[in-house]
Amino acid sequence: MSRLATVDPATAEPQARALLGKVERALGVTPNMMRAMASSPAVLDAYLQFSGALSKGRLPGRVQEQIALVAAVENDCDYCLAAHTVLGAKAGVSDDDLVAGRKAQASDPKAEAALTFAKAVIATKGFVADEDLDAVRQAGYGDGEIGEIVAAVALNTFTNYFNSVGRTTLDFPPAR
Repeated sequence: MSRLATVDPATAEPQARALLGKVERALGVTPNMMRAMASSPAVLDAYLQFSGALSKGRLPGRVQEQIALVAAVENDCDYCLAAHTVLGAKAGVSDDDLVAGRKAQASDPKAEAALTFAKAVIATKGFVADEDLDAVRQAGYGDGEIGEIVAAVALNTFTNYFNSVGRTTLDFPPAR
């Protein structure tokens, strides 16, 4: 059972209603995580702005989704694992890579380097070794993309923690 209340878009305060409407238009549904975030429109707005900004970055959407899978596993968030398994498939991540991504692995070596680096960022709380940074650079990532990997880790850690605190009710098919 969820420990944080979810907001019904039909009865939400005006700012929350507008933000939830934006989510509904973009996704076709309003996930429970965002309904819970809407209890504080500032939280939902921050999440939407951060994720929206990253969607315009250099990292492909499929790599961002694979990073989300790494973060979900490393932070023990079943809600995010389920959500990003669905969203990753929609972004074009293969079934094999959806499973491999949970272990920071991918069929594409460059993507795998990003996932390995993301896992190192999580494991070291950002205090990665020079070798970790060298490896992601050798895979072809520049400083801007490295910054986006760190940002994707931060965004997904936020949602992982939010859903763990709230025990958000799963509204995606459970990840196998």
